[in-house]
Amino acid sequence: MRIPDTRHTLTNRRESMSVRQRIEKYRSSGGAADLVRVEVLVPLSARDAVIRMAAGLRAKHRGEKDLQAMCDEALARYGVRIRDNVDLERLSVLRDRAEVIAKAIMERGDAQAFALGRRILAHMETV
Repeated sequence: MRIPDTRHTLTNRRESMSVRQRIEKYRSSGGAADLVRVEVLVPLSARDAVIRMAAGLRAKHRGEKDLQAMCDEALARYGVRIRDNVDLERLSVLRDRAEVIAKAIMERGDAQAFALGRRILAHMETV
């Protein structure tokens, strides 16, 4: 017994991407979308220090990206409560905005807002 749409499934296969297309897609919309490759010449003795520094920069960048995503989620869900008495545009530093957003939704929000505010504050401690 055959499944009725088997022929349709077998004939409509996606064409596979080339390696170059996959790399371009990853760099434009994947995990490395906002990172750039840098090649530098350093003494052999400084190689490990440069690698550690680059890893630290990537970790900091990802942490800030996650913090921004949580703040965007909070603004999307509880924007009215947050912007009630706060002018976020006056705060230019992400950490300051995140702290104000977290405290505002913890004060004026429901249990889910409180939990999101605690996650934002906890994430700020790790970044």
